[in-house]
Amino acid sequence: MYRILTPSFLILCIFVIGGMIFKATTPIQCGTILPNDSIFVLTGDERRIPFALRKVQEYPNTDLYIIGAGAHQKINTPQPAIIESESKSTYQNALAIKKITTEKQLNRIVIITTEDHIHRARYLIHSELPNTEIISCPATLYGMPPQKRLERWATEYIKYIVTMFGIKES
Repeated sequence: MYRILTPSFLILCIFVIGGMIFKATTPIQCGTILPNDSIFVLTGDERRIPFALRKVQEYPNTDLYIIGAGAHQKINTPQPAIIESESKSTYQNALAIKKITTEKQLNRIVIITTEDHIHRARYLIHSELPNTEIISCPATLYGMPPQKRLERWATEYIKYIVTMFGIKES
């Protein structure tokens, strides 16, 4: 009986339970977006920019910032968007957002990324901007095969754990 409760089994159980909590605590819809908010969309998944553009149509007075390596192409937006294409990781995205937020003296921002990525993105951005209110707005992963979704969730969960241990570039 006690052989089942080996340290490796306990670690596995903690990891699995932590993953379930990680998934269960993920926001499933956008927080409240105010008319004068600034929306930052992190590139990297084809769902994020179209999702952000739909949000901008709902809130036409918001400022839109497209952050990350996926922002090289021309993007048709209903209003001007500021595109930052230098950052190549979520941590570099957080630094780019910090620079813009500081320059513009923003105290509240909206972050759009996919649901599996929102925890880590928020964590990194909050670590750089602890006094800024960060509103989560996750794009869902609907239409993706279950195995691929599970793989993405597991990868992001592991990256989140690694980030919490202080390794920001993962």
